[in-house]
Amino acid sequence: MVVMKQIDAGNPLGGNRPAAYRAGGSSPIIPLRIWSLVAPPILTLLFVALWQVLFNTNVLSHTMFPSPLQVVHGFKQELATHRLPEDIVASLWRVAVGFALSIVLGLPAGIALGSSAYVRGAFLPGFNFLRNLSPLAWIGFAIVWFGVGDAPAIFLIFMSIFFPIALSVSADVAAIPVVYQRVADEYGLSKFERLYKVTLPAIMPRFVTTLRVAMGVAWLVVVAAEMVAGHNGLGFAIYDDRNALRQDLLVVHMIVIGVIGVLLDRYLASFAKNPTLQWGFQRQNL
Repeated sequence: MVVMKQIDAGNPLGGNRPAAYRAGGSSPIIPLRIWSLVAPPILTLLFVALWQVLFNTNVLSHTMFPSPLQVVHGFKQELATHRLPEDIVASLWRVAVGFALSIVLGLPAGIALGSSAYVRGAFLPGFNFLRNLSPLAWIGFAIVWFGVGDAPAIFLIFMSIFFPIALSVSADVAAIPVVYQRVADEYGLSKFERLYKVTLPAIMPRFVTTLRVAMGVAWLVVVAAEMVAGHNGLGFAIYDDRNALRQDLLVVHMIVIGVIGVLLDRYLASFAKNPTLQWGFQRQNL
């Protein structure tokens, strides 16, 4: 006997609707946009409450990890001394310069690699070799060449994301459908017009994703670079906190690093809402 399962109009895959949906309807109880705004703060408050309970019940001791109240006190201390804003500005400046240099040089390098099989044959092995080197392996040279301060951190950020950006752009350019180039030939577009009207618009949707990944790597690298070759910044602050055995300040700076990293990613992700790029993301979501 064949049992035919009726497919719900609101749930084309069949089966029962999720609990988040109203009975007899296909609309969710809580809209996704509202849920995305409300759920993270609630989970954060629950985590902090559990954190405090573990201290109150002596599961965690102050020698192992700071309490939420100690972390709040640490925040107040850092803000009062103005050290935290200064460290944030220093780290963001280094990331901004290294990130900008990597884009300015990585985008044309990637286009050149993706546009010519001969260029790829000559340079791709070297690019792949350098891409697979840990940027932290360059710390010794960075200190010798640039000393301590902004320059070595910027250099390490550049070495960590320039090659991934160039290789990602190269793959995107090489994957542009041939029909686009044929249309450009039919219209008699010059090389500059082909670049501006065909190549760049075709790769931009994926390039936004590349930038998000690159920014994440850059933000990780600047912290490590400042711990070794810096005299200020969030990475140096963590190094200083560890030496001073200030676990409360250590957690403060960890929270700041994480929050700024999320904000940077959200900022770059907002470019996907640009009407000129929407087509690419809609296509990727099919």
